[in-house]
Amino acid sequence: MAILSYGKALQRALRDEMGLDDQVLVLGEDIRVGVNNVTTGLLAKFGEERVIDTPLSEQAFTSFATGLAMAGLRPVIEFQIPSLLFLVFEQIANQAHKFSLMTGGQTRIPVTYFVPGSGSKTGWAGQHSDHPYSLFAHVGVKTVVPATPSDAYGLFVTAIRDDDPVVIFAPAGALHLREDVDIASLAPVPLGVGRVHRPGDDVTVVAVGHLVQVALDAAELLADQISVEVFDPRTLHPFDWAGLAASLEKTGRLVVIDDSNRFCGLGAEVIATAAEGMRLTTPPKRVTRPDGAVLPFARDLDMALQPGSGQLINAIQEVVKAAR
Repeated sequence: MAILSYGKALQRALRDEMGLDDQVLVLGEDIRVGVNNVTTGLLAKFGEERVIDTPLSEQAFTSFATGLAMAGLRPVIEFQIPSLLFLVFEQIANQAHKFSLMTGGQTRIPVTYFVPGSGSKTGWAGQHSDHPYSLFAHVGVKTVVPATPSDAYGLFVTAIRDDDPVVIFAPAGALHLREDVDIASLAPVPLGVGRVHRPGDDVTVVAVGHLVQVALDAAELLADQISVEVFDPRTLHPFDWAGLAASLEKTGRLVVIDDSNRFCGLGAEVIATAAEGMRLTTPPKRVTRPDGAVLPFARDLDMALQPGSGQLINAIQEVVKAAR
């Protein structure tokens, strides 16, 4: 067994895939010096033709990656901050995502779009703290948010091997996590298969990314009062609806904690889908950022707008109380 950090898991996944398949390459800004640590050492190992520093033009190199994929390569793009995805949304959602569909599967676009440190970082303020995973799930792009180091490794590997575009968000709130793992047992994690981190009988908490740890902490604090099941979807599109339905069949109560904005966010979709066809014995609740939230620079204000443990505990207690 060995201690594996979230960041090292991402680095190992990318290095392993580049070693296994010489069609895999990585491109982005400042990646040769490993500014986000994920690409550290790759230039020396794989050379400048497979580790490509790009100009400061996300729209240009995102389109370039689509062409590389059409030519048979498997590019991985690293974006330094999540808001850059707004610049390239057209290239991903309207171009790369649709080529396979519009050619009847004759053209595959195996591009992985990767954000190491998505969501809020202390003091990064409004234009650097977005978590727009709901946007990509909404348009049908495969969207991944790993919560643990082992899942970061397994989902990154799967994303790189997938023949369709995949956006992978590595939350800033999860980068500090470390996990005791058997390195030899690290393996790809299939898309669309959720994970129950903690079984429970009274209420299901669906938690995304770093908020899985918040949910686990809340479940432990409530353990002598309420039995909380923590369900991590791992991939937001495709979503593991069967796994969620199985959990709700047991608990009948639902709370979603989600680091996207409330209006049209992932939490709203999970609750709507559960209400349409799954077992709910009480009205569900969601804990999210506020509508239209823009995180400020000031730390206290930043933290006040983020979904947290106190809000989650209150929501859990309310849905359980409503059934009694």
